[in-house]
Amino acid sequence: MNSKKRFSEVRRIFTFKNTFAALKYPNYKLWFQGQIISLFGSWMQTTAQSFFIFELTHSPAFLGYVGFANGIPTWLFMLYGGVIADRFPRKNIIIVTQITMMIFAFVLAFLTFTRLIQPWHIILLTFLLGVANAFDAPARQAFVNELVEREDLINAIALNSTMFHTAAAIGPAIAGVAYAVFGPAWCFTINGISFLAVIYNLFRMKLISQNNREPNKSTLKEFSDGLKYLKNQRFLLLIMLIVAFTSMFGLSLITLFPAWTVKILNGNATTNGVLQAARGVGAVLCALMIASANKYIVRGKVLTLGMISLPILMILFSFNRTLVESLTLLVFIGASILAINNLSNGLIQTFVTEEFRGRVMGVYSFSFFALMPVGALFIGTLAEHFGSPTAILINGILLLILFVLILLNYPKIIEVE
Repeated sequence: MNSKKRFSEVRRIFTFKNTFAALKYPNYKLWFQGQIISLFGSWMQTTAQSFFIFELTHSPAFLGYVGFANGIPTWLFMLYGGVIADRFPRKNIIIVTQITMMIFAFVLAFLTFTRLIQPWHIILLTFLLGVANAFDAPARQAFVNELVEREDLINAIALNSTMFHTAAAIGPAIAGVAYAVFGPAWCFTINGISFLAVIYNLFRMKLISQNNREPNKSTLKEFSDGLKYLKNQRFLLLIMLIVAFTSMFGLSLITLFPAWTVKILNGNATTNGVLQAARGVGAVLCALMIASANKYIVRGKVLTLGMISLPILMILFSFNRTLVESLTLLVFIGASILAINNLSNGLIQTFVTEEFRGRVMGVYSFSFFALMPVGALFIGTLAEHFGSPTAILINGILLLILFVLILLNYPKIIEVE
């Protein structure tokens, strides 16, 4: 009888209605449709570009340089982007940034088609793309709150992760095949075209209200006010620290996929795409579970589980040498990263005051994006000198130590609902 009740409860939780609750809002539905198409293109370009730059240079360190170039604008502009997201209509900001990113994709495709492409071109375009993302990310993170009611906010965030990682699962695999058959230029072209979907749907949205308040303070003062607010929110700062460590020492693993493909697995562009896809599959499965069960789980427990499992899985990954083992571990690594980032985002969005939402999400985006290039440079340099397995092992051990220290100093995080 008890087992029947448990099964009935599980069936009640994991229903289509619960999993995709946010899609009942027309504006979110438009956002979801446009974004998932655009994200497929973005992942195709990301995967193709990383393998392309490795083919041009044959250097793991250069993979780190590209990641670092993408992250420099985060340090320079993303916190300012958070202020902008509180000052102007977020939809308009996103339209401008998406058009800009589309142009950069077409420029990269043109240079590749004409064989004029050089490694420094890729670094420069990656830097410019990072500038656009520095303004796009805070606005995009805060924009979700305008598309759904508060009761479905966590579901919407989980669905955002679902579409992101669905694209991460399928986009790289498609990119691997397209790269092998047609070459990298077509991957970049497809990405440029894919931006049209999200831009078109943004224009179709009819928002009841937008954050187009008149700024009555200087940008510096508004930025300062945001930091003062955040300074008094210890829990929000702790969550951002977790995101920062995950970004620097966990997500940096992705940087070495091309090198791992060639030097450890003796594979090609298709193998590289499959590795990316495996991580995405794990993330999608985890995101769908969170989207369905978000009202029934203790979010602190799931977050803690992700923090413990991720570094252990990375350490195990560093010792594997086969494709099957790599793919299996990456499925669970993808799920762990998703659990940490998704629940961190949801907890911040739940507890932040609306007046400071854009600025706080700017700091959140900064904690996510700013340390990613530092981590890419760090792990790329380690791999250059000691090999990819040792570099991943060192990152896994460091991440485990940092997360254990956080849990020892703030054990109540496991109880947060």
